[in-house]
Amino acid sequence: MLADSIGARYIHCDVAKESDVESAIQLAITWKGKLDILFSNAGIGGTASSITSLDMEQVKHLVSINLLGNVHAIKHAARAMLRCNTKGSIICTSSSAGIMGGLASHPYSLSKAEEVKKLVGDQGSLLRGKAATVEDVAQAAVFLASDDTGFITAHNLIIDGGYTSAISSLSFIYK
Repeated sequence: MLADSIGARYIHCDVAKESDVESAIQLAITWKGKLDILFSNAGIGGTASSITSLDMEQVKHLVSINLLGNVHAIKHAARAMLRCNTKGSIICTSSSAGIMGGLASHPYSLSKAEEVKKLVGDQGSLLRGKAATVEDVAQAAVFLASDDTGFITAHNLIIDGGYTSAISSLSFIYK
C-alpha cells in the first residue's frame, strides 16, 4: 500500500460525511498523539449549465463536499487541537472560481465562494502566461503550516498568478 511505503496512514474519508472526517482526524491523533496540521483540499467540479436550469441535487452534492467538507474538517480539527492543547494550522483550499464569476459552473462557483470572503481588487493581472501548479499550492500550504506563520489566521491566500485581481474576464484561461 502506498501509504505504508511513505510512512503514512490511509483511511477512506468522504468529507460530505461528518463521521468520516471525525474518524480520519481520530486516526491521526491515535497515530501521532496530536494534530498539528489539517489540510482540507477535497473538492469536485460541476456540470456547466444555465442558472435557470440548475440541477439542484448536483448543487446540494457540490455544497456537501466543497463547503460542508471544510466545515466538518475545521470543526473536528479545532476540537482535536484544543483537546491536545496544540497550536496547529488549519488550511483549506478553495478556487479562483469562488472569487470571480464565470470561471466554472454555477454550483461549483457557489460552493467555493461560500468558503472564503471575496477579496478581489482592481489591480491589473499579474498573470505570467501560466496556470498555478500543484507545486505552487503545495508550497503555500507548507508555508502556512510552518511556525513562521503564527500570526496569520483567517486569511484568504489566493494562489492564482493574479487571475482574480484582473478587471477583465479571464474565462479563456480555463477553456
